Amino acid sequence: MAIPRQLPNAITIVRILMAPVFLWMLLADGGSYGALRWWAAVIFIVAIATDGIDGYLARKYEIVTDLGKLLDPIADKVLTGFAFIGLSILGELPWWITIVVLIREVGITIYRFIVVNDHVLAAAWMGKLKTVAQAVALSLALLPLWTLVGEWIFWVNGVAMTIAVILTIASGIDYVVTEVRAARARRGEAAHSAES
Repeated sequence: MAIPRQLPNAITIVRILMAPVFLWMLLADGGSYGALRWWAAVIFIVAIATDGIDGYLARKYEIVTDLGKLLDPIADKVLTGFAFIGLSILGELPWWITIVVLIREVGITIYRFIVVNDHVLAAAWMGKLKTVAQAVALSLALLPLWTLVGEWIFWVNGVAMTIAVILTIASGIDYVVTEVRAARARRGEAAHSAES
């Protein structure tokens, strides 16, 4: 069965558009744990889950595009960035964590746009692992599970968030090292071609 070529990109764009709706719902009731908080968490989980769907469709039907490679990680960063910011605004997550994450995410995104005419910086395996870790940690933080199971869940949330932050920093370093090596390789090839 054929699917529209732009369907994966459309799903990615919908994920970006869901981010401000999610943030509004998270902040609308001022941090209380009523229906809006639960719905905000559900919207986040559904939106972040579409990350796997658009990628799967693009690979399965061989409709991977440079635009998709560019938009997909940006959509993840917008959604998770809004979640980090929202939790910090509510006082549930230290601002230093949000700032560290945003510096890494914004830095990589800006770099992607800088090099887009030279090559597309696709998500690496560690970057994908980081996104999964952030999705799990943020989902646990957004769902007010402590109202159902007790405060011990805060320990689980803390461990999950620690893993997510470590992977965020590590994957940022991995991107930098990989790009530096690739740039050196390109310069070496250019020098070799000039000598030939």
